[in-house]
Amino acid sequence: MNAINKKNIFIVVAVFVLGLLLGWLVFGGSSHSQDATHDHAQDAEGENTYTCSMHPQIRQDGPGDCPICGMDLIPVEADGADDSDVNALRMSPTAMQLADVQTTVITTGESVKTLRLNGKVQADERLVYTQPAHFPGRIERLMVNFTGDHVSKGQVLAYVYSPELVTAQQELFEAEKIKDTQPALFSSAKEKLKNWKLSDGQIDQMLASGQAESTFPILANTSGYVTRMMVSSGDYVQRGQAVYEITDLSKVWLLFDVYESDLPWIKRGATVDYSISSLPGETFTGTVNYIDPVIDPRTRIAKARIEVSNTDQKLKPEMFASGIVKSKLSAHQSSLVVPKSAVMWTGKKSVVYVKSESDQGVSFVMREVLLGADLGGAFVIASGLDAGEEVVTNGTFSVDAAAQLAGKPSMMNRPGTQSLETPLAFREQITNLANAYFGVKNALVEDNVVAAQEAAKKMEDVLESVNMGLLKGEAHDQWMPLNGQLAEAAAHINRADDIEVQREHFQLLSEAILDMTEKFGLEIDKVYKQYCPMAFDDEGANWLSESDEILNPYFGDMMLNCGEVLETYRKGLTVAAPNHADNPPPGGSHNH
Repeated sequence: MNAINKKNIFIVVAVFVLGLLLGWLVFGGSSHSQDATHDHAQDAEGENTYTCSMHPQIRQDGPGDCPICGMDLIPVEADGADDSDVNALRMSPTAMQLADVQTTVITTGESVKTLRLNGKVQADERLVYTQPAHFPGRIERLMVNFTGDHVSKGQVLAYVYSPELVTAQQELFEAEKIKDTQPALFSSAKEKLKNWKLSDGQIDQMLASGQAESTFPILANTSGYVTRMMVSSGDYVQRGQAVYEITDLSKVWLLFDVYESDLPWIKRGATVDYSISSLPGETFTGTVNYIDPVIDPRTRIAKARIEVSNTDQKLKPEMFASGIVKSKLSAHQSSLVVPKSAVMWTGKKSVVYVKSESDQGVSFVMREVLLGADLGGAFVIASGLDAGEEVVTNGTFSVDAAAQLAGKPSMMNRPGTQSLETPLAFREQITNLANAYFGVKNALVEDNVVAAQEAAKKMEDVLESVNMGLLKGEAHDQWMPLNGQLAEAAAHINRADDIEVQREHFQLLSEAILDMTEKFGLEIDKVYKQYCPMAFDDEGANWLSESDEILNPYFGDMMLNCGEVLETYRKGLTVAAPNHADNPPPGGSHNH
């Protein structure tokens, strides 16, 4: 019995000691264990979690490709904050390398703009001649009977039967008989024939033959190419009536279109390096010797003219030409200039990402800037940057996406904005304009040049019918420059025969349409601001779409689904902030 009690006491003591040990392990060490586990999880999150710079909702445990767009995934920063600036985004060297982030130091320099011009070869208007009939009659026979034929001065162009000339010859013969007694009458009869452009040789031949001719030749007054025929065999013509148009092409004009906004950059005497589409591999240089003093009210362009010697006849009217002019404005001799790839547009604002370095590493802060002159591949910065600052010039969109992911201010991470209050009638009118714009966009999606021209012409017609008198005060002031931008861009698309040229102007048209949508609102339930980062050699471009499906107007069928929905604009005055739940990728259609 005592042995049993001793054994029971030993068991109870052992269980008690074991309980104390387990309690210490569970409760005494739990805080440290949980903290360690938590820290480990955080470290793992920071080191092993990867995301897409364009689709931050994607999270993956290791490196790879984005399942939506196929881009390389980048590591998620465990802490993207910079203690020196709560709005700064810190990026590790690895993340910058994977996102291909490149920066440029901003310096003060000369503002040189590169203008790209499109134009055509045209005949020199001063070398276009009209060949008249010098006497009345009926066209008996055409010796030159098609356009494009080359004629030489003095060549017979046609034969004309002229009863009046027959009568004049008979008068000449009668006057010859009495020329000794009536020399003035004989001279008058000869002069009458000379007034009808008969030569002395022709008159002497008539007198020698003594026979009246019934048909007479029309002789070419100049050498050149027949560019227009105005009569046919059997037609009756009057004295002085035009029968041919003859053009001398030994000199021609190159007429380049200069947009209204580009006129300050081009002057008489400017040097133009140009090429002709039908003469590949050849380049030429010319000098602008004339600029139209009046702008075409429909297309909003003026013509810049270059005179070209064409003795070898290589240049023919209506040939397409493209030229480049490099010029500068005296008012901007010393300016801050940034590449276009550094600037991101948010509708009403332009922003860049400024790089800074500290003991904590490299960080980037979004900075609003005021843009000056457009230099083609760069912008003059009117304010917002100082010389010596370093800005992101490649991978800007990736930095912006990382800022959005970290909850920092970014292009896509903005609060909703409110449009200007405008009358419903005006919003309905600009909604019609937006619908016409969608026609241009869809034509470019389908790579259809003609359809884009027709839709742009419709935009011009709709724009002319917009009653700006409905707007007052600030709304009216905001609409006026937009009206000009829309008209100019639509006119250029309507006139362009090259789809790539149309797409260049479509970018300007889209920025104006997006600005219009944000400022005034549309009477459409939802429209979408969409973005392609690869357009124009990775500079990126926006457009407005009636659908959240990505159909890229900048690439068409080549990269139809390249892009991303940035913002949703709702009916009325509300502009929604970007919301991936509201704008889901449509079944992986954002491929690049």
